Formats: sequence, C-alpha cells, structure tokens
Amino acid sequence: MRDSIDERLKLDQNAQVNEIEIQKIKANPYQPRKTFDQARLKDLAESIQLHGILQPIVLRKTIAGYNIVVGERRYRASKIAGLTHIPAIIKELTDEDMMELAVIENLQREDLNAIEEAESYKKLMEDLKLTQQDIATRLSKSRPYIANMLRLLQLPKEVTGMVKDGKLSGAHGRTLLAIKDKQKVKKIAHQASRESWSVRSLEQYVNTCNDGKTKQSTSSQPASKPKFIQQQERQLKEQYGANVMISTKHKKGQITFEFKSEAEFKRLIHQLNEKYKEE
Repeated sequence: MRDSIDERLKLDQNAQVNEIEIQKIKANPYQPRKTFDQARLKDLAESIQLHGILQPIVLRKTIAGYNIVVGERRYRASKIAGLTHIPAIIKELTDEDMMELAVIENLQREDLNAIEEAESYKKLMEDLKLTQQDIATRLSKSRPYIANMLRLLQLPKEVTGMVKDGKLSGAHGRTLLAIKDKQKVKKIAHQASRESWSVRSLEQYVNTCNDGKTKQSTSSQPASKPKFIQQQERQLKEQYGANVMISTKHKKGQITFEFKSEAEFKRLIHQLNEKYKEE
C-alpha cells in the first residue's frame, strides 16, 4: 500500500538542515497557486530580517538545482529580504508526490482562490489519471465537493479571471453556472462585480432570468421589480446603512437586511428596536 502523503513528507527531527543558495532553487513546477499577496510577502520578509527563518523549507534535488516542495512563501520572502542562502531539508520525492504536496499544502493554508483550486483538481486528474473519487479520498473531501469545484472551469475565461482577481467569489461563480448563455454570463458577472452584489442577490437575479420573469438589465435591480419597491429598497439602504432586498411572491413578501459582521448585525438590531420604540 502506498504511504500517505504525510508519511512521505514527514521530517525526521534529526534530519540534516542545509544552507542552500537561493539562486539554485526553483519553484515547484506543479505549484497551483499563481498569485501571491505582495503585502503579506513583504511582512514576512521583514520578519525574516529580524528573526531569520524559523522553519527550514523542503526541497527536492534535481539535475539543474532544487525544486521547492514546501515553503514557497518563505523562499519568495527570503529573496525580498535579500538573503543569499536559505535553510532547507532535502527529500527524495517523485513527480507525483510533488504534485500532490503542492496542492495539499495550499489547500491546508486556504491560500488558493476557487479557480486555482479547481485547476489543481483537474491537473491531478489529468496528470495522475485520478478520478474525482480518488481525489476526494486523498484530500479528505466529498466527491460532490470536488465535482462542484470542477464545474467552475466551465465558466467563460473572462469570468474565471474575475474570480481569480477577487472581483467575484467562488460562490458567485457557481451561481452563474445556472445561466447557459455565455455572453449573458459575462454581462451579469460584470454587473454583479461592478455593483457589489451579494451571492444572495445574484441568486435571486439568476432565478428570475431562468424563470423568464425578467430580461438582462443594466440597473442594479432586476427589471421585473416595480419601481416603488426599488425606491423603498434605496430608502431603507440609506436609512439603515445596509444593503436591503425586498422580494414578493404569491401576494407575500420578504425584506432582507444584509450584514457582514457581528458588530454590523448588532447595529441594525439596535436601529430597528429604536425605530419600533418611536412608533
């Protein structure tokens, strides 16, 4: 039976730590994360300048030098800090090990955006000939979770780029999958990003589109909403300082206040209570 990824990476407490020239080190070719937060790298670089590198990175020896197995942020920050050598432990690993470790390390750190995560799963499937269930088992995920993440790659490249850039979340992307017209998907995606729609707002808009109740509109509200309801939403937003959505169906309605923190929630409750006392 093949050893677990943790066993293959497990470091002996007595493992030799080597000082390796940074110029001989290359990034893991299977690294799924393509973007690194430069501000956080600079913070780490300042910490390294003050305290040094507290934990060695892990490398694999290659013909041309070394590939990073674990510790690419430390490596990048060390270059910013001006280090010429970095402490490292050398491990013997296969290409398969390198690929799995690169994905797992980033997933455990929650550093990947939704598209990078989905692309990682796709690469594991294609390069290692794994099924969705194989990946789910190895990464302790459910198969439906893997399948739903992979579906994000069906979005137009323009939209996946917005998710990568943080203009939309993975949840926004999954909601947009319900729209089959690719051009409409791009238009709605840009509108949702430009007007900072919540996932819930986007879901309601997509549902009305699919139900045939409205057509694509350049306004921030679905076109099917009566103007007086849109006006009430704007007034409530101004009054309470929060996004408000009013929905009606079968002669019933619902008013939704959106809050993004416990403090904002408490503020809204206080305002609503005060308004009730006044009346």
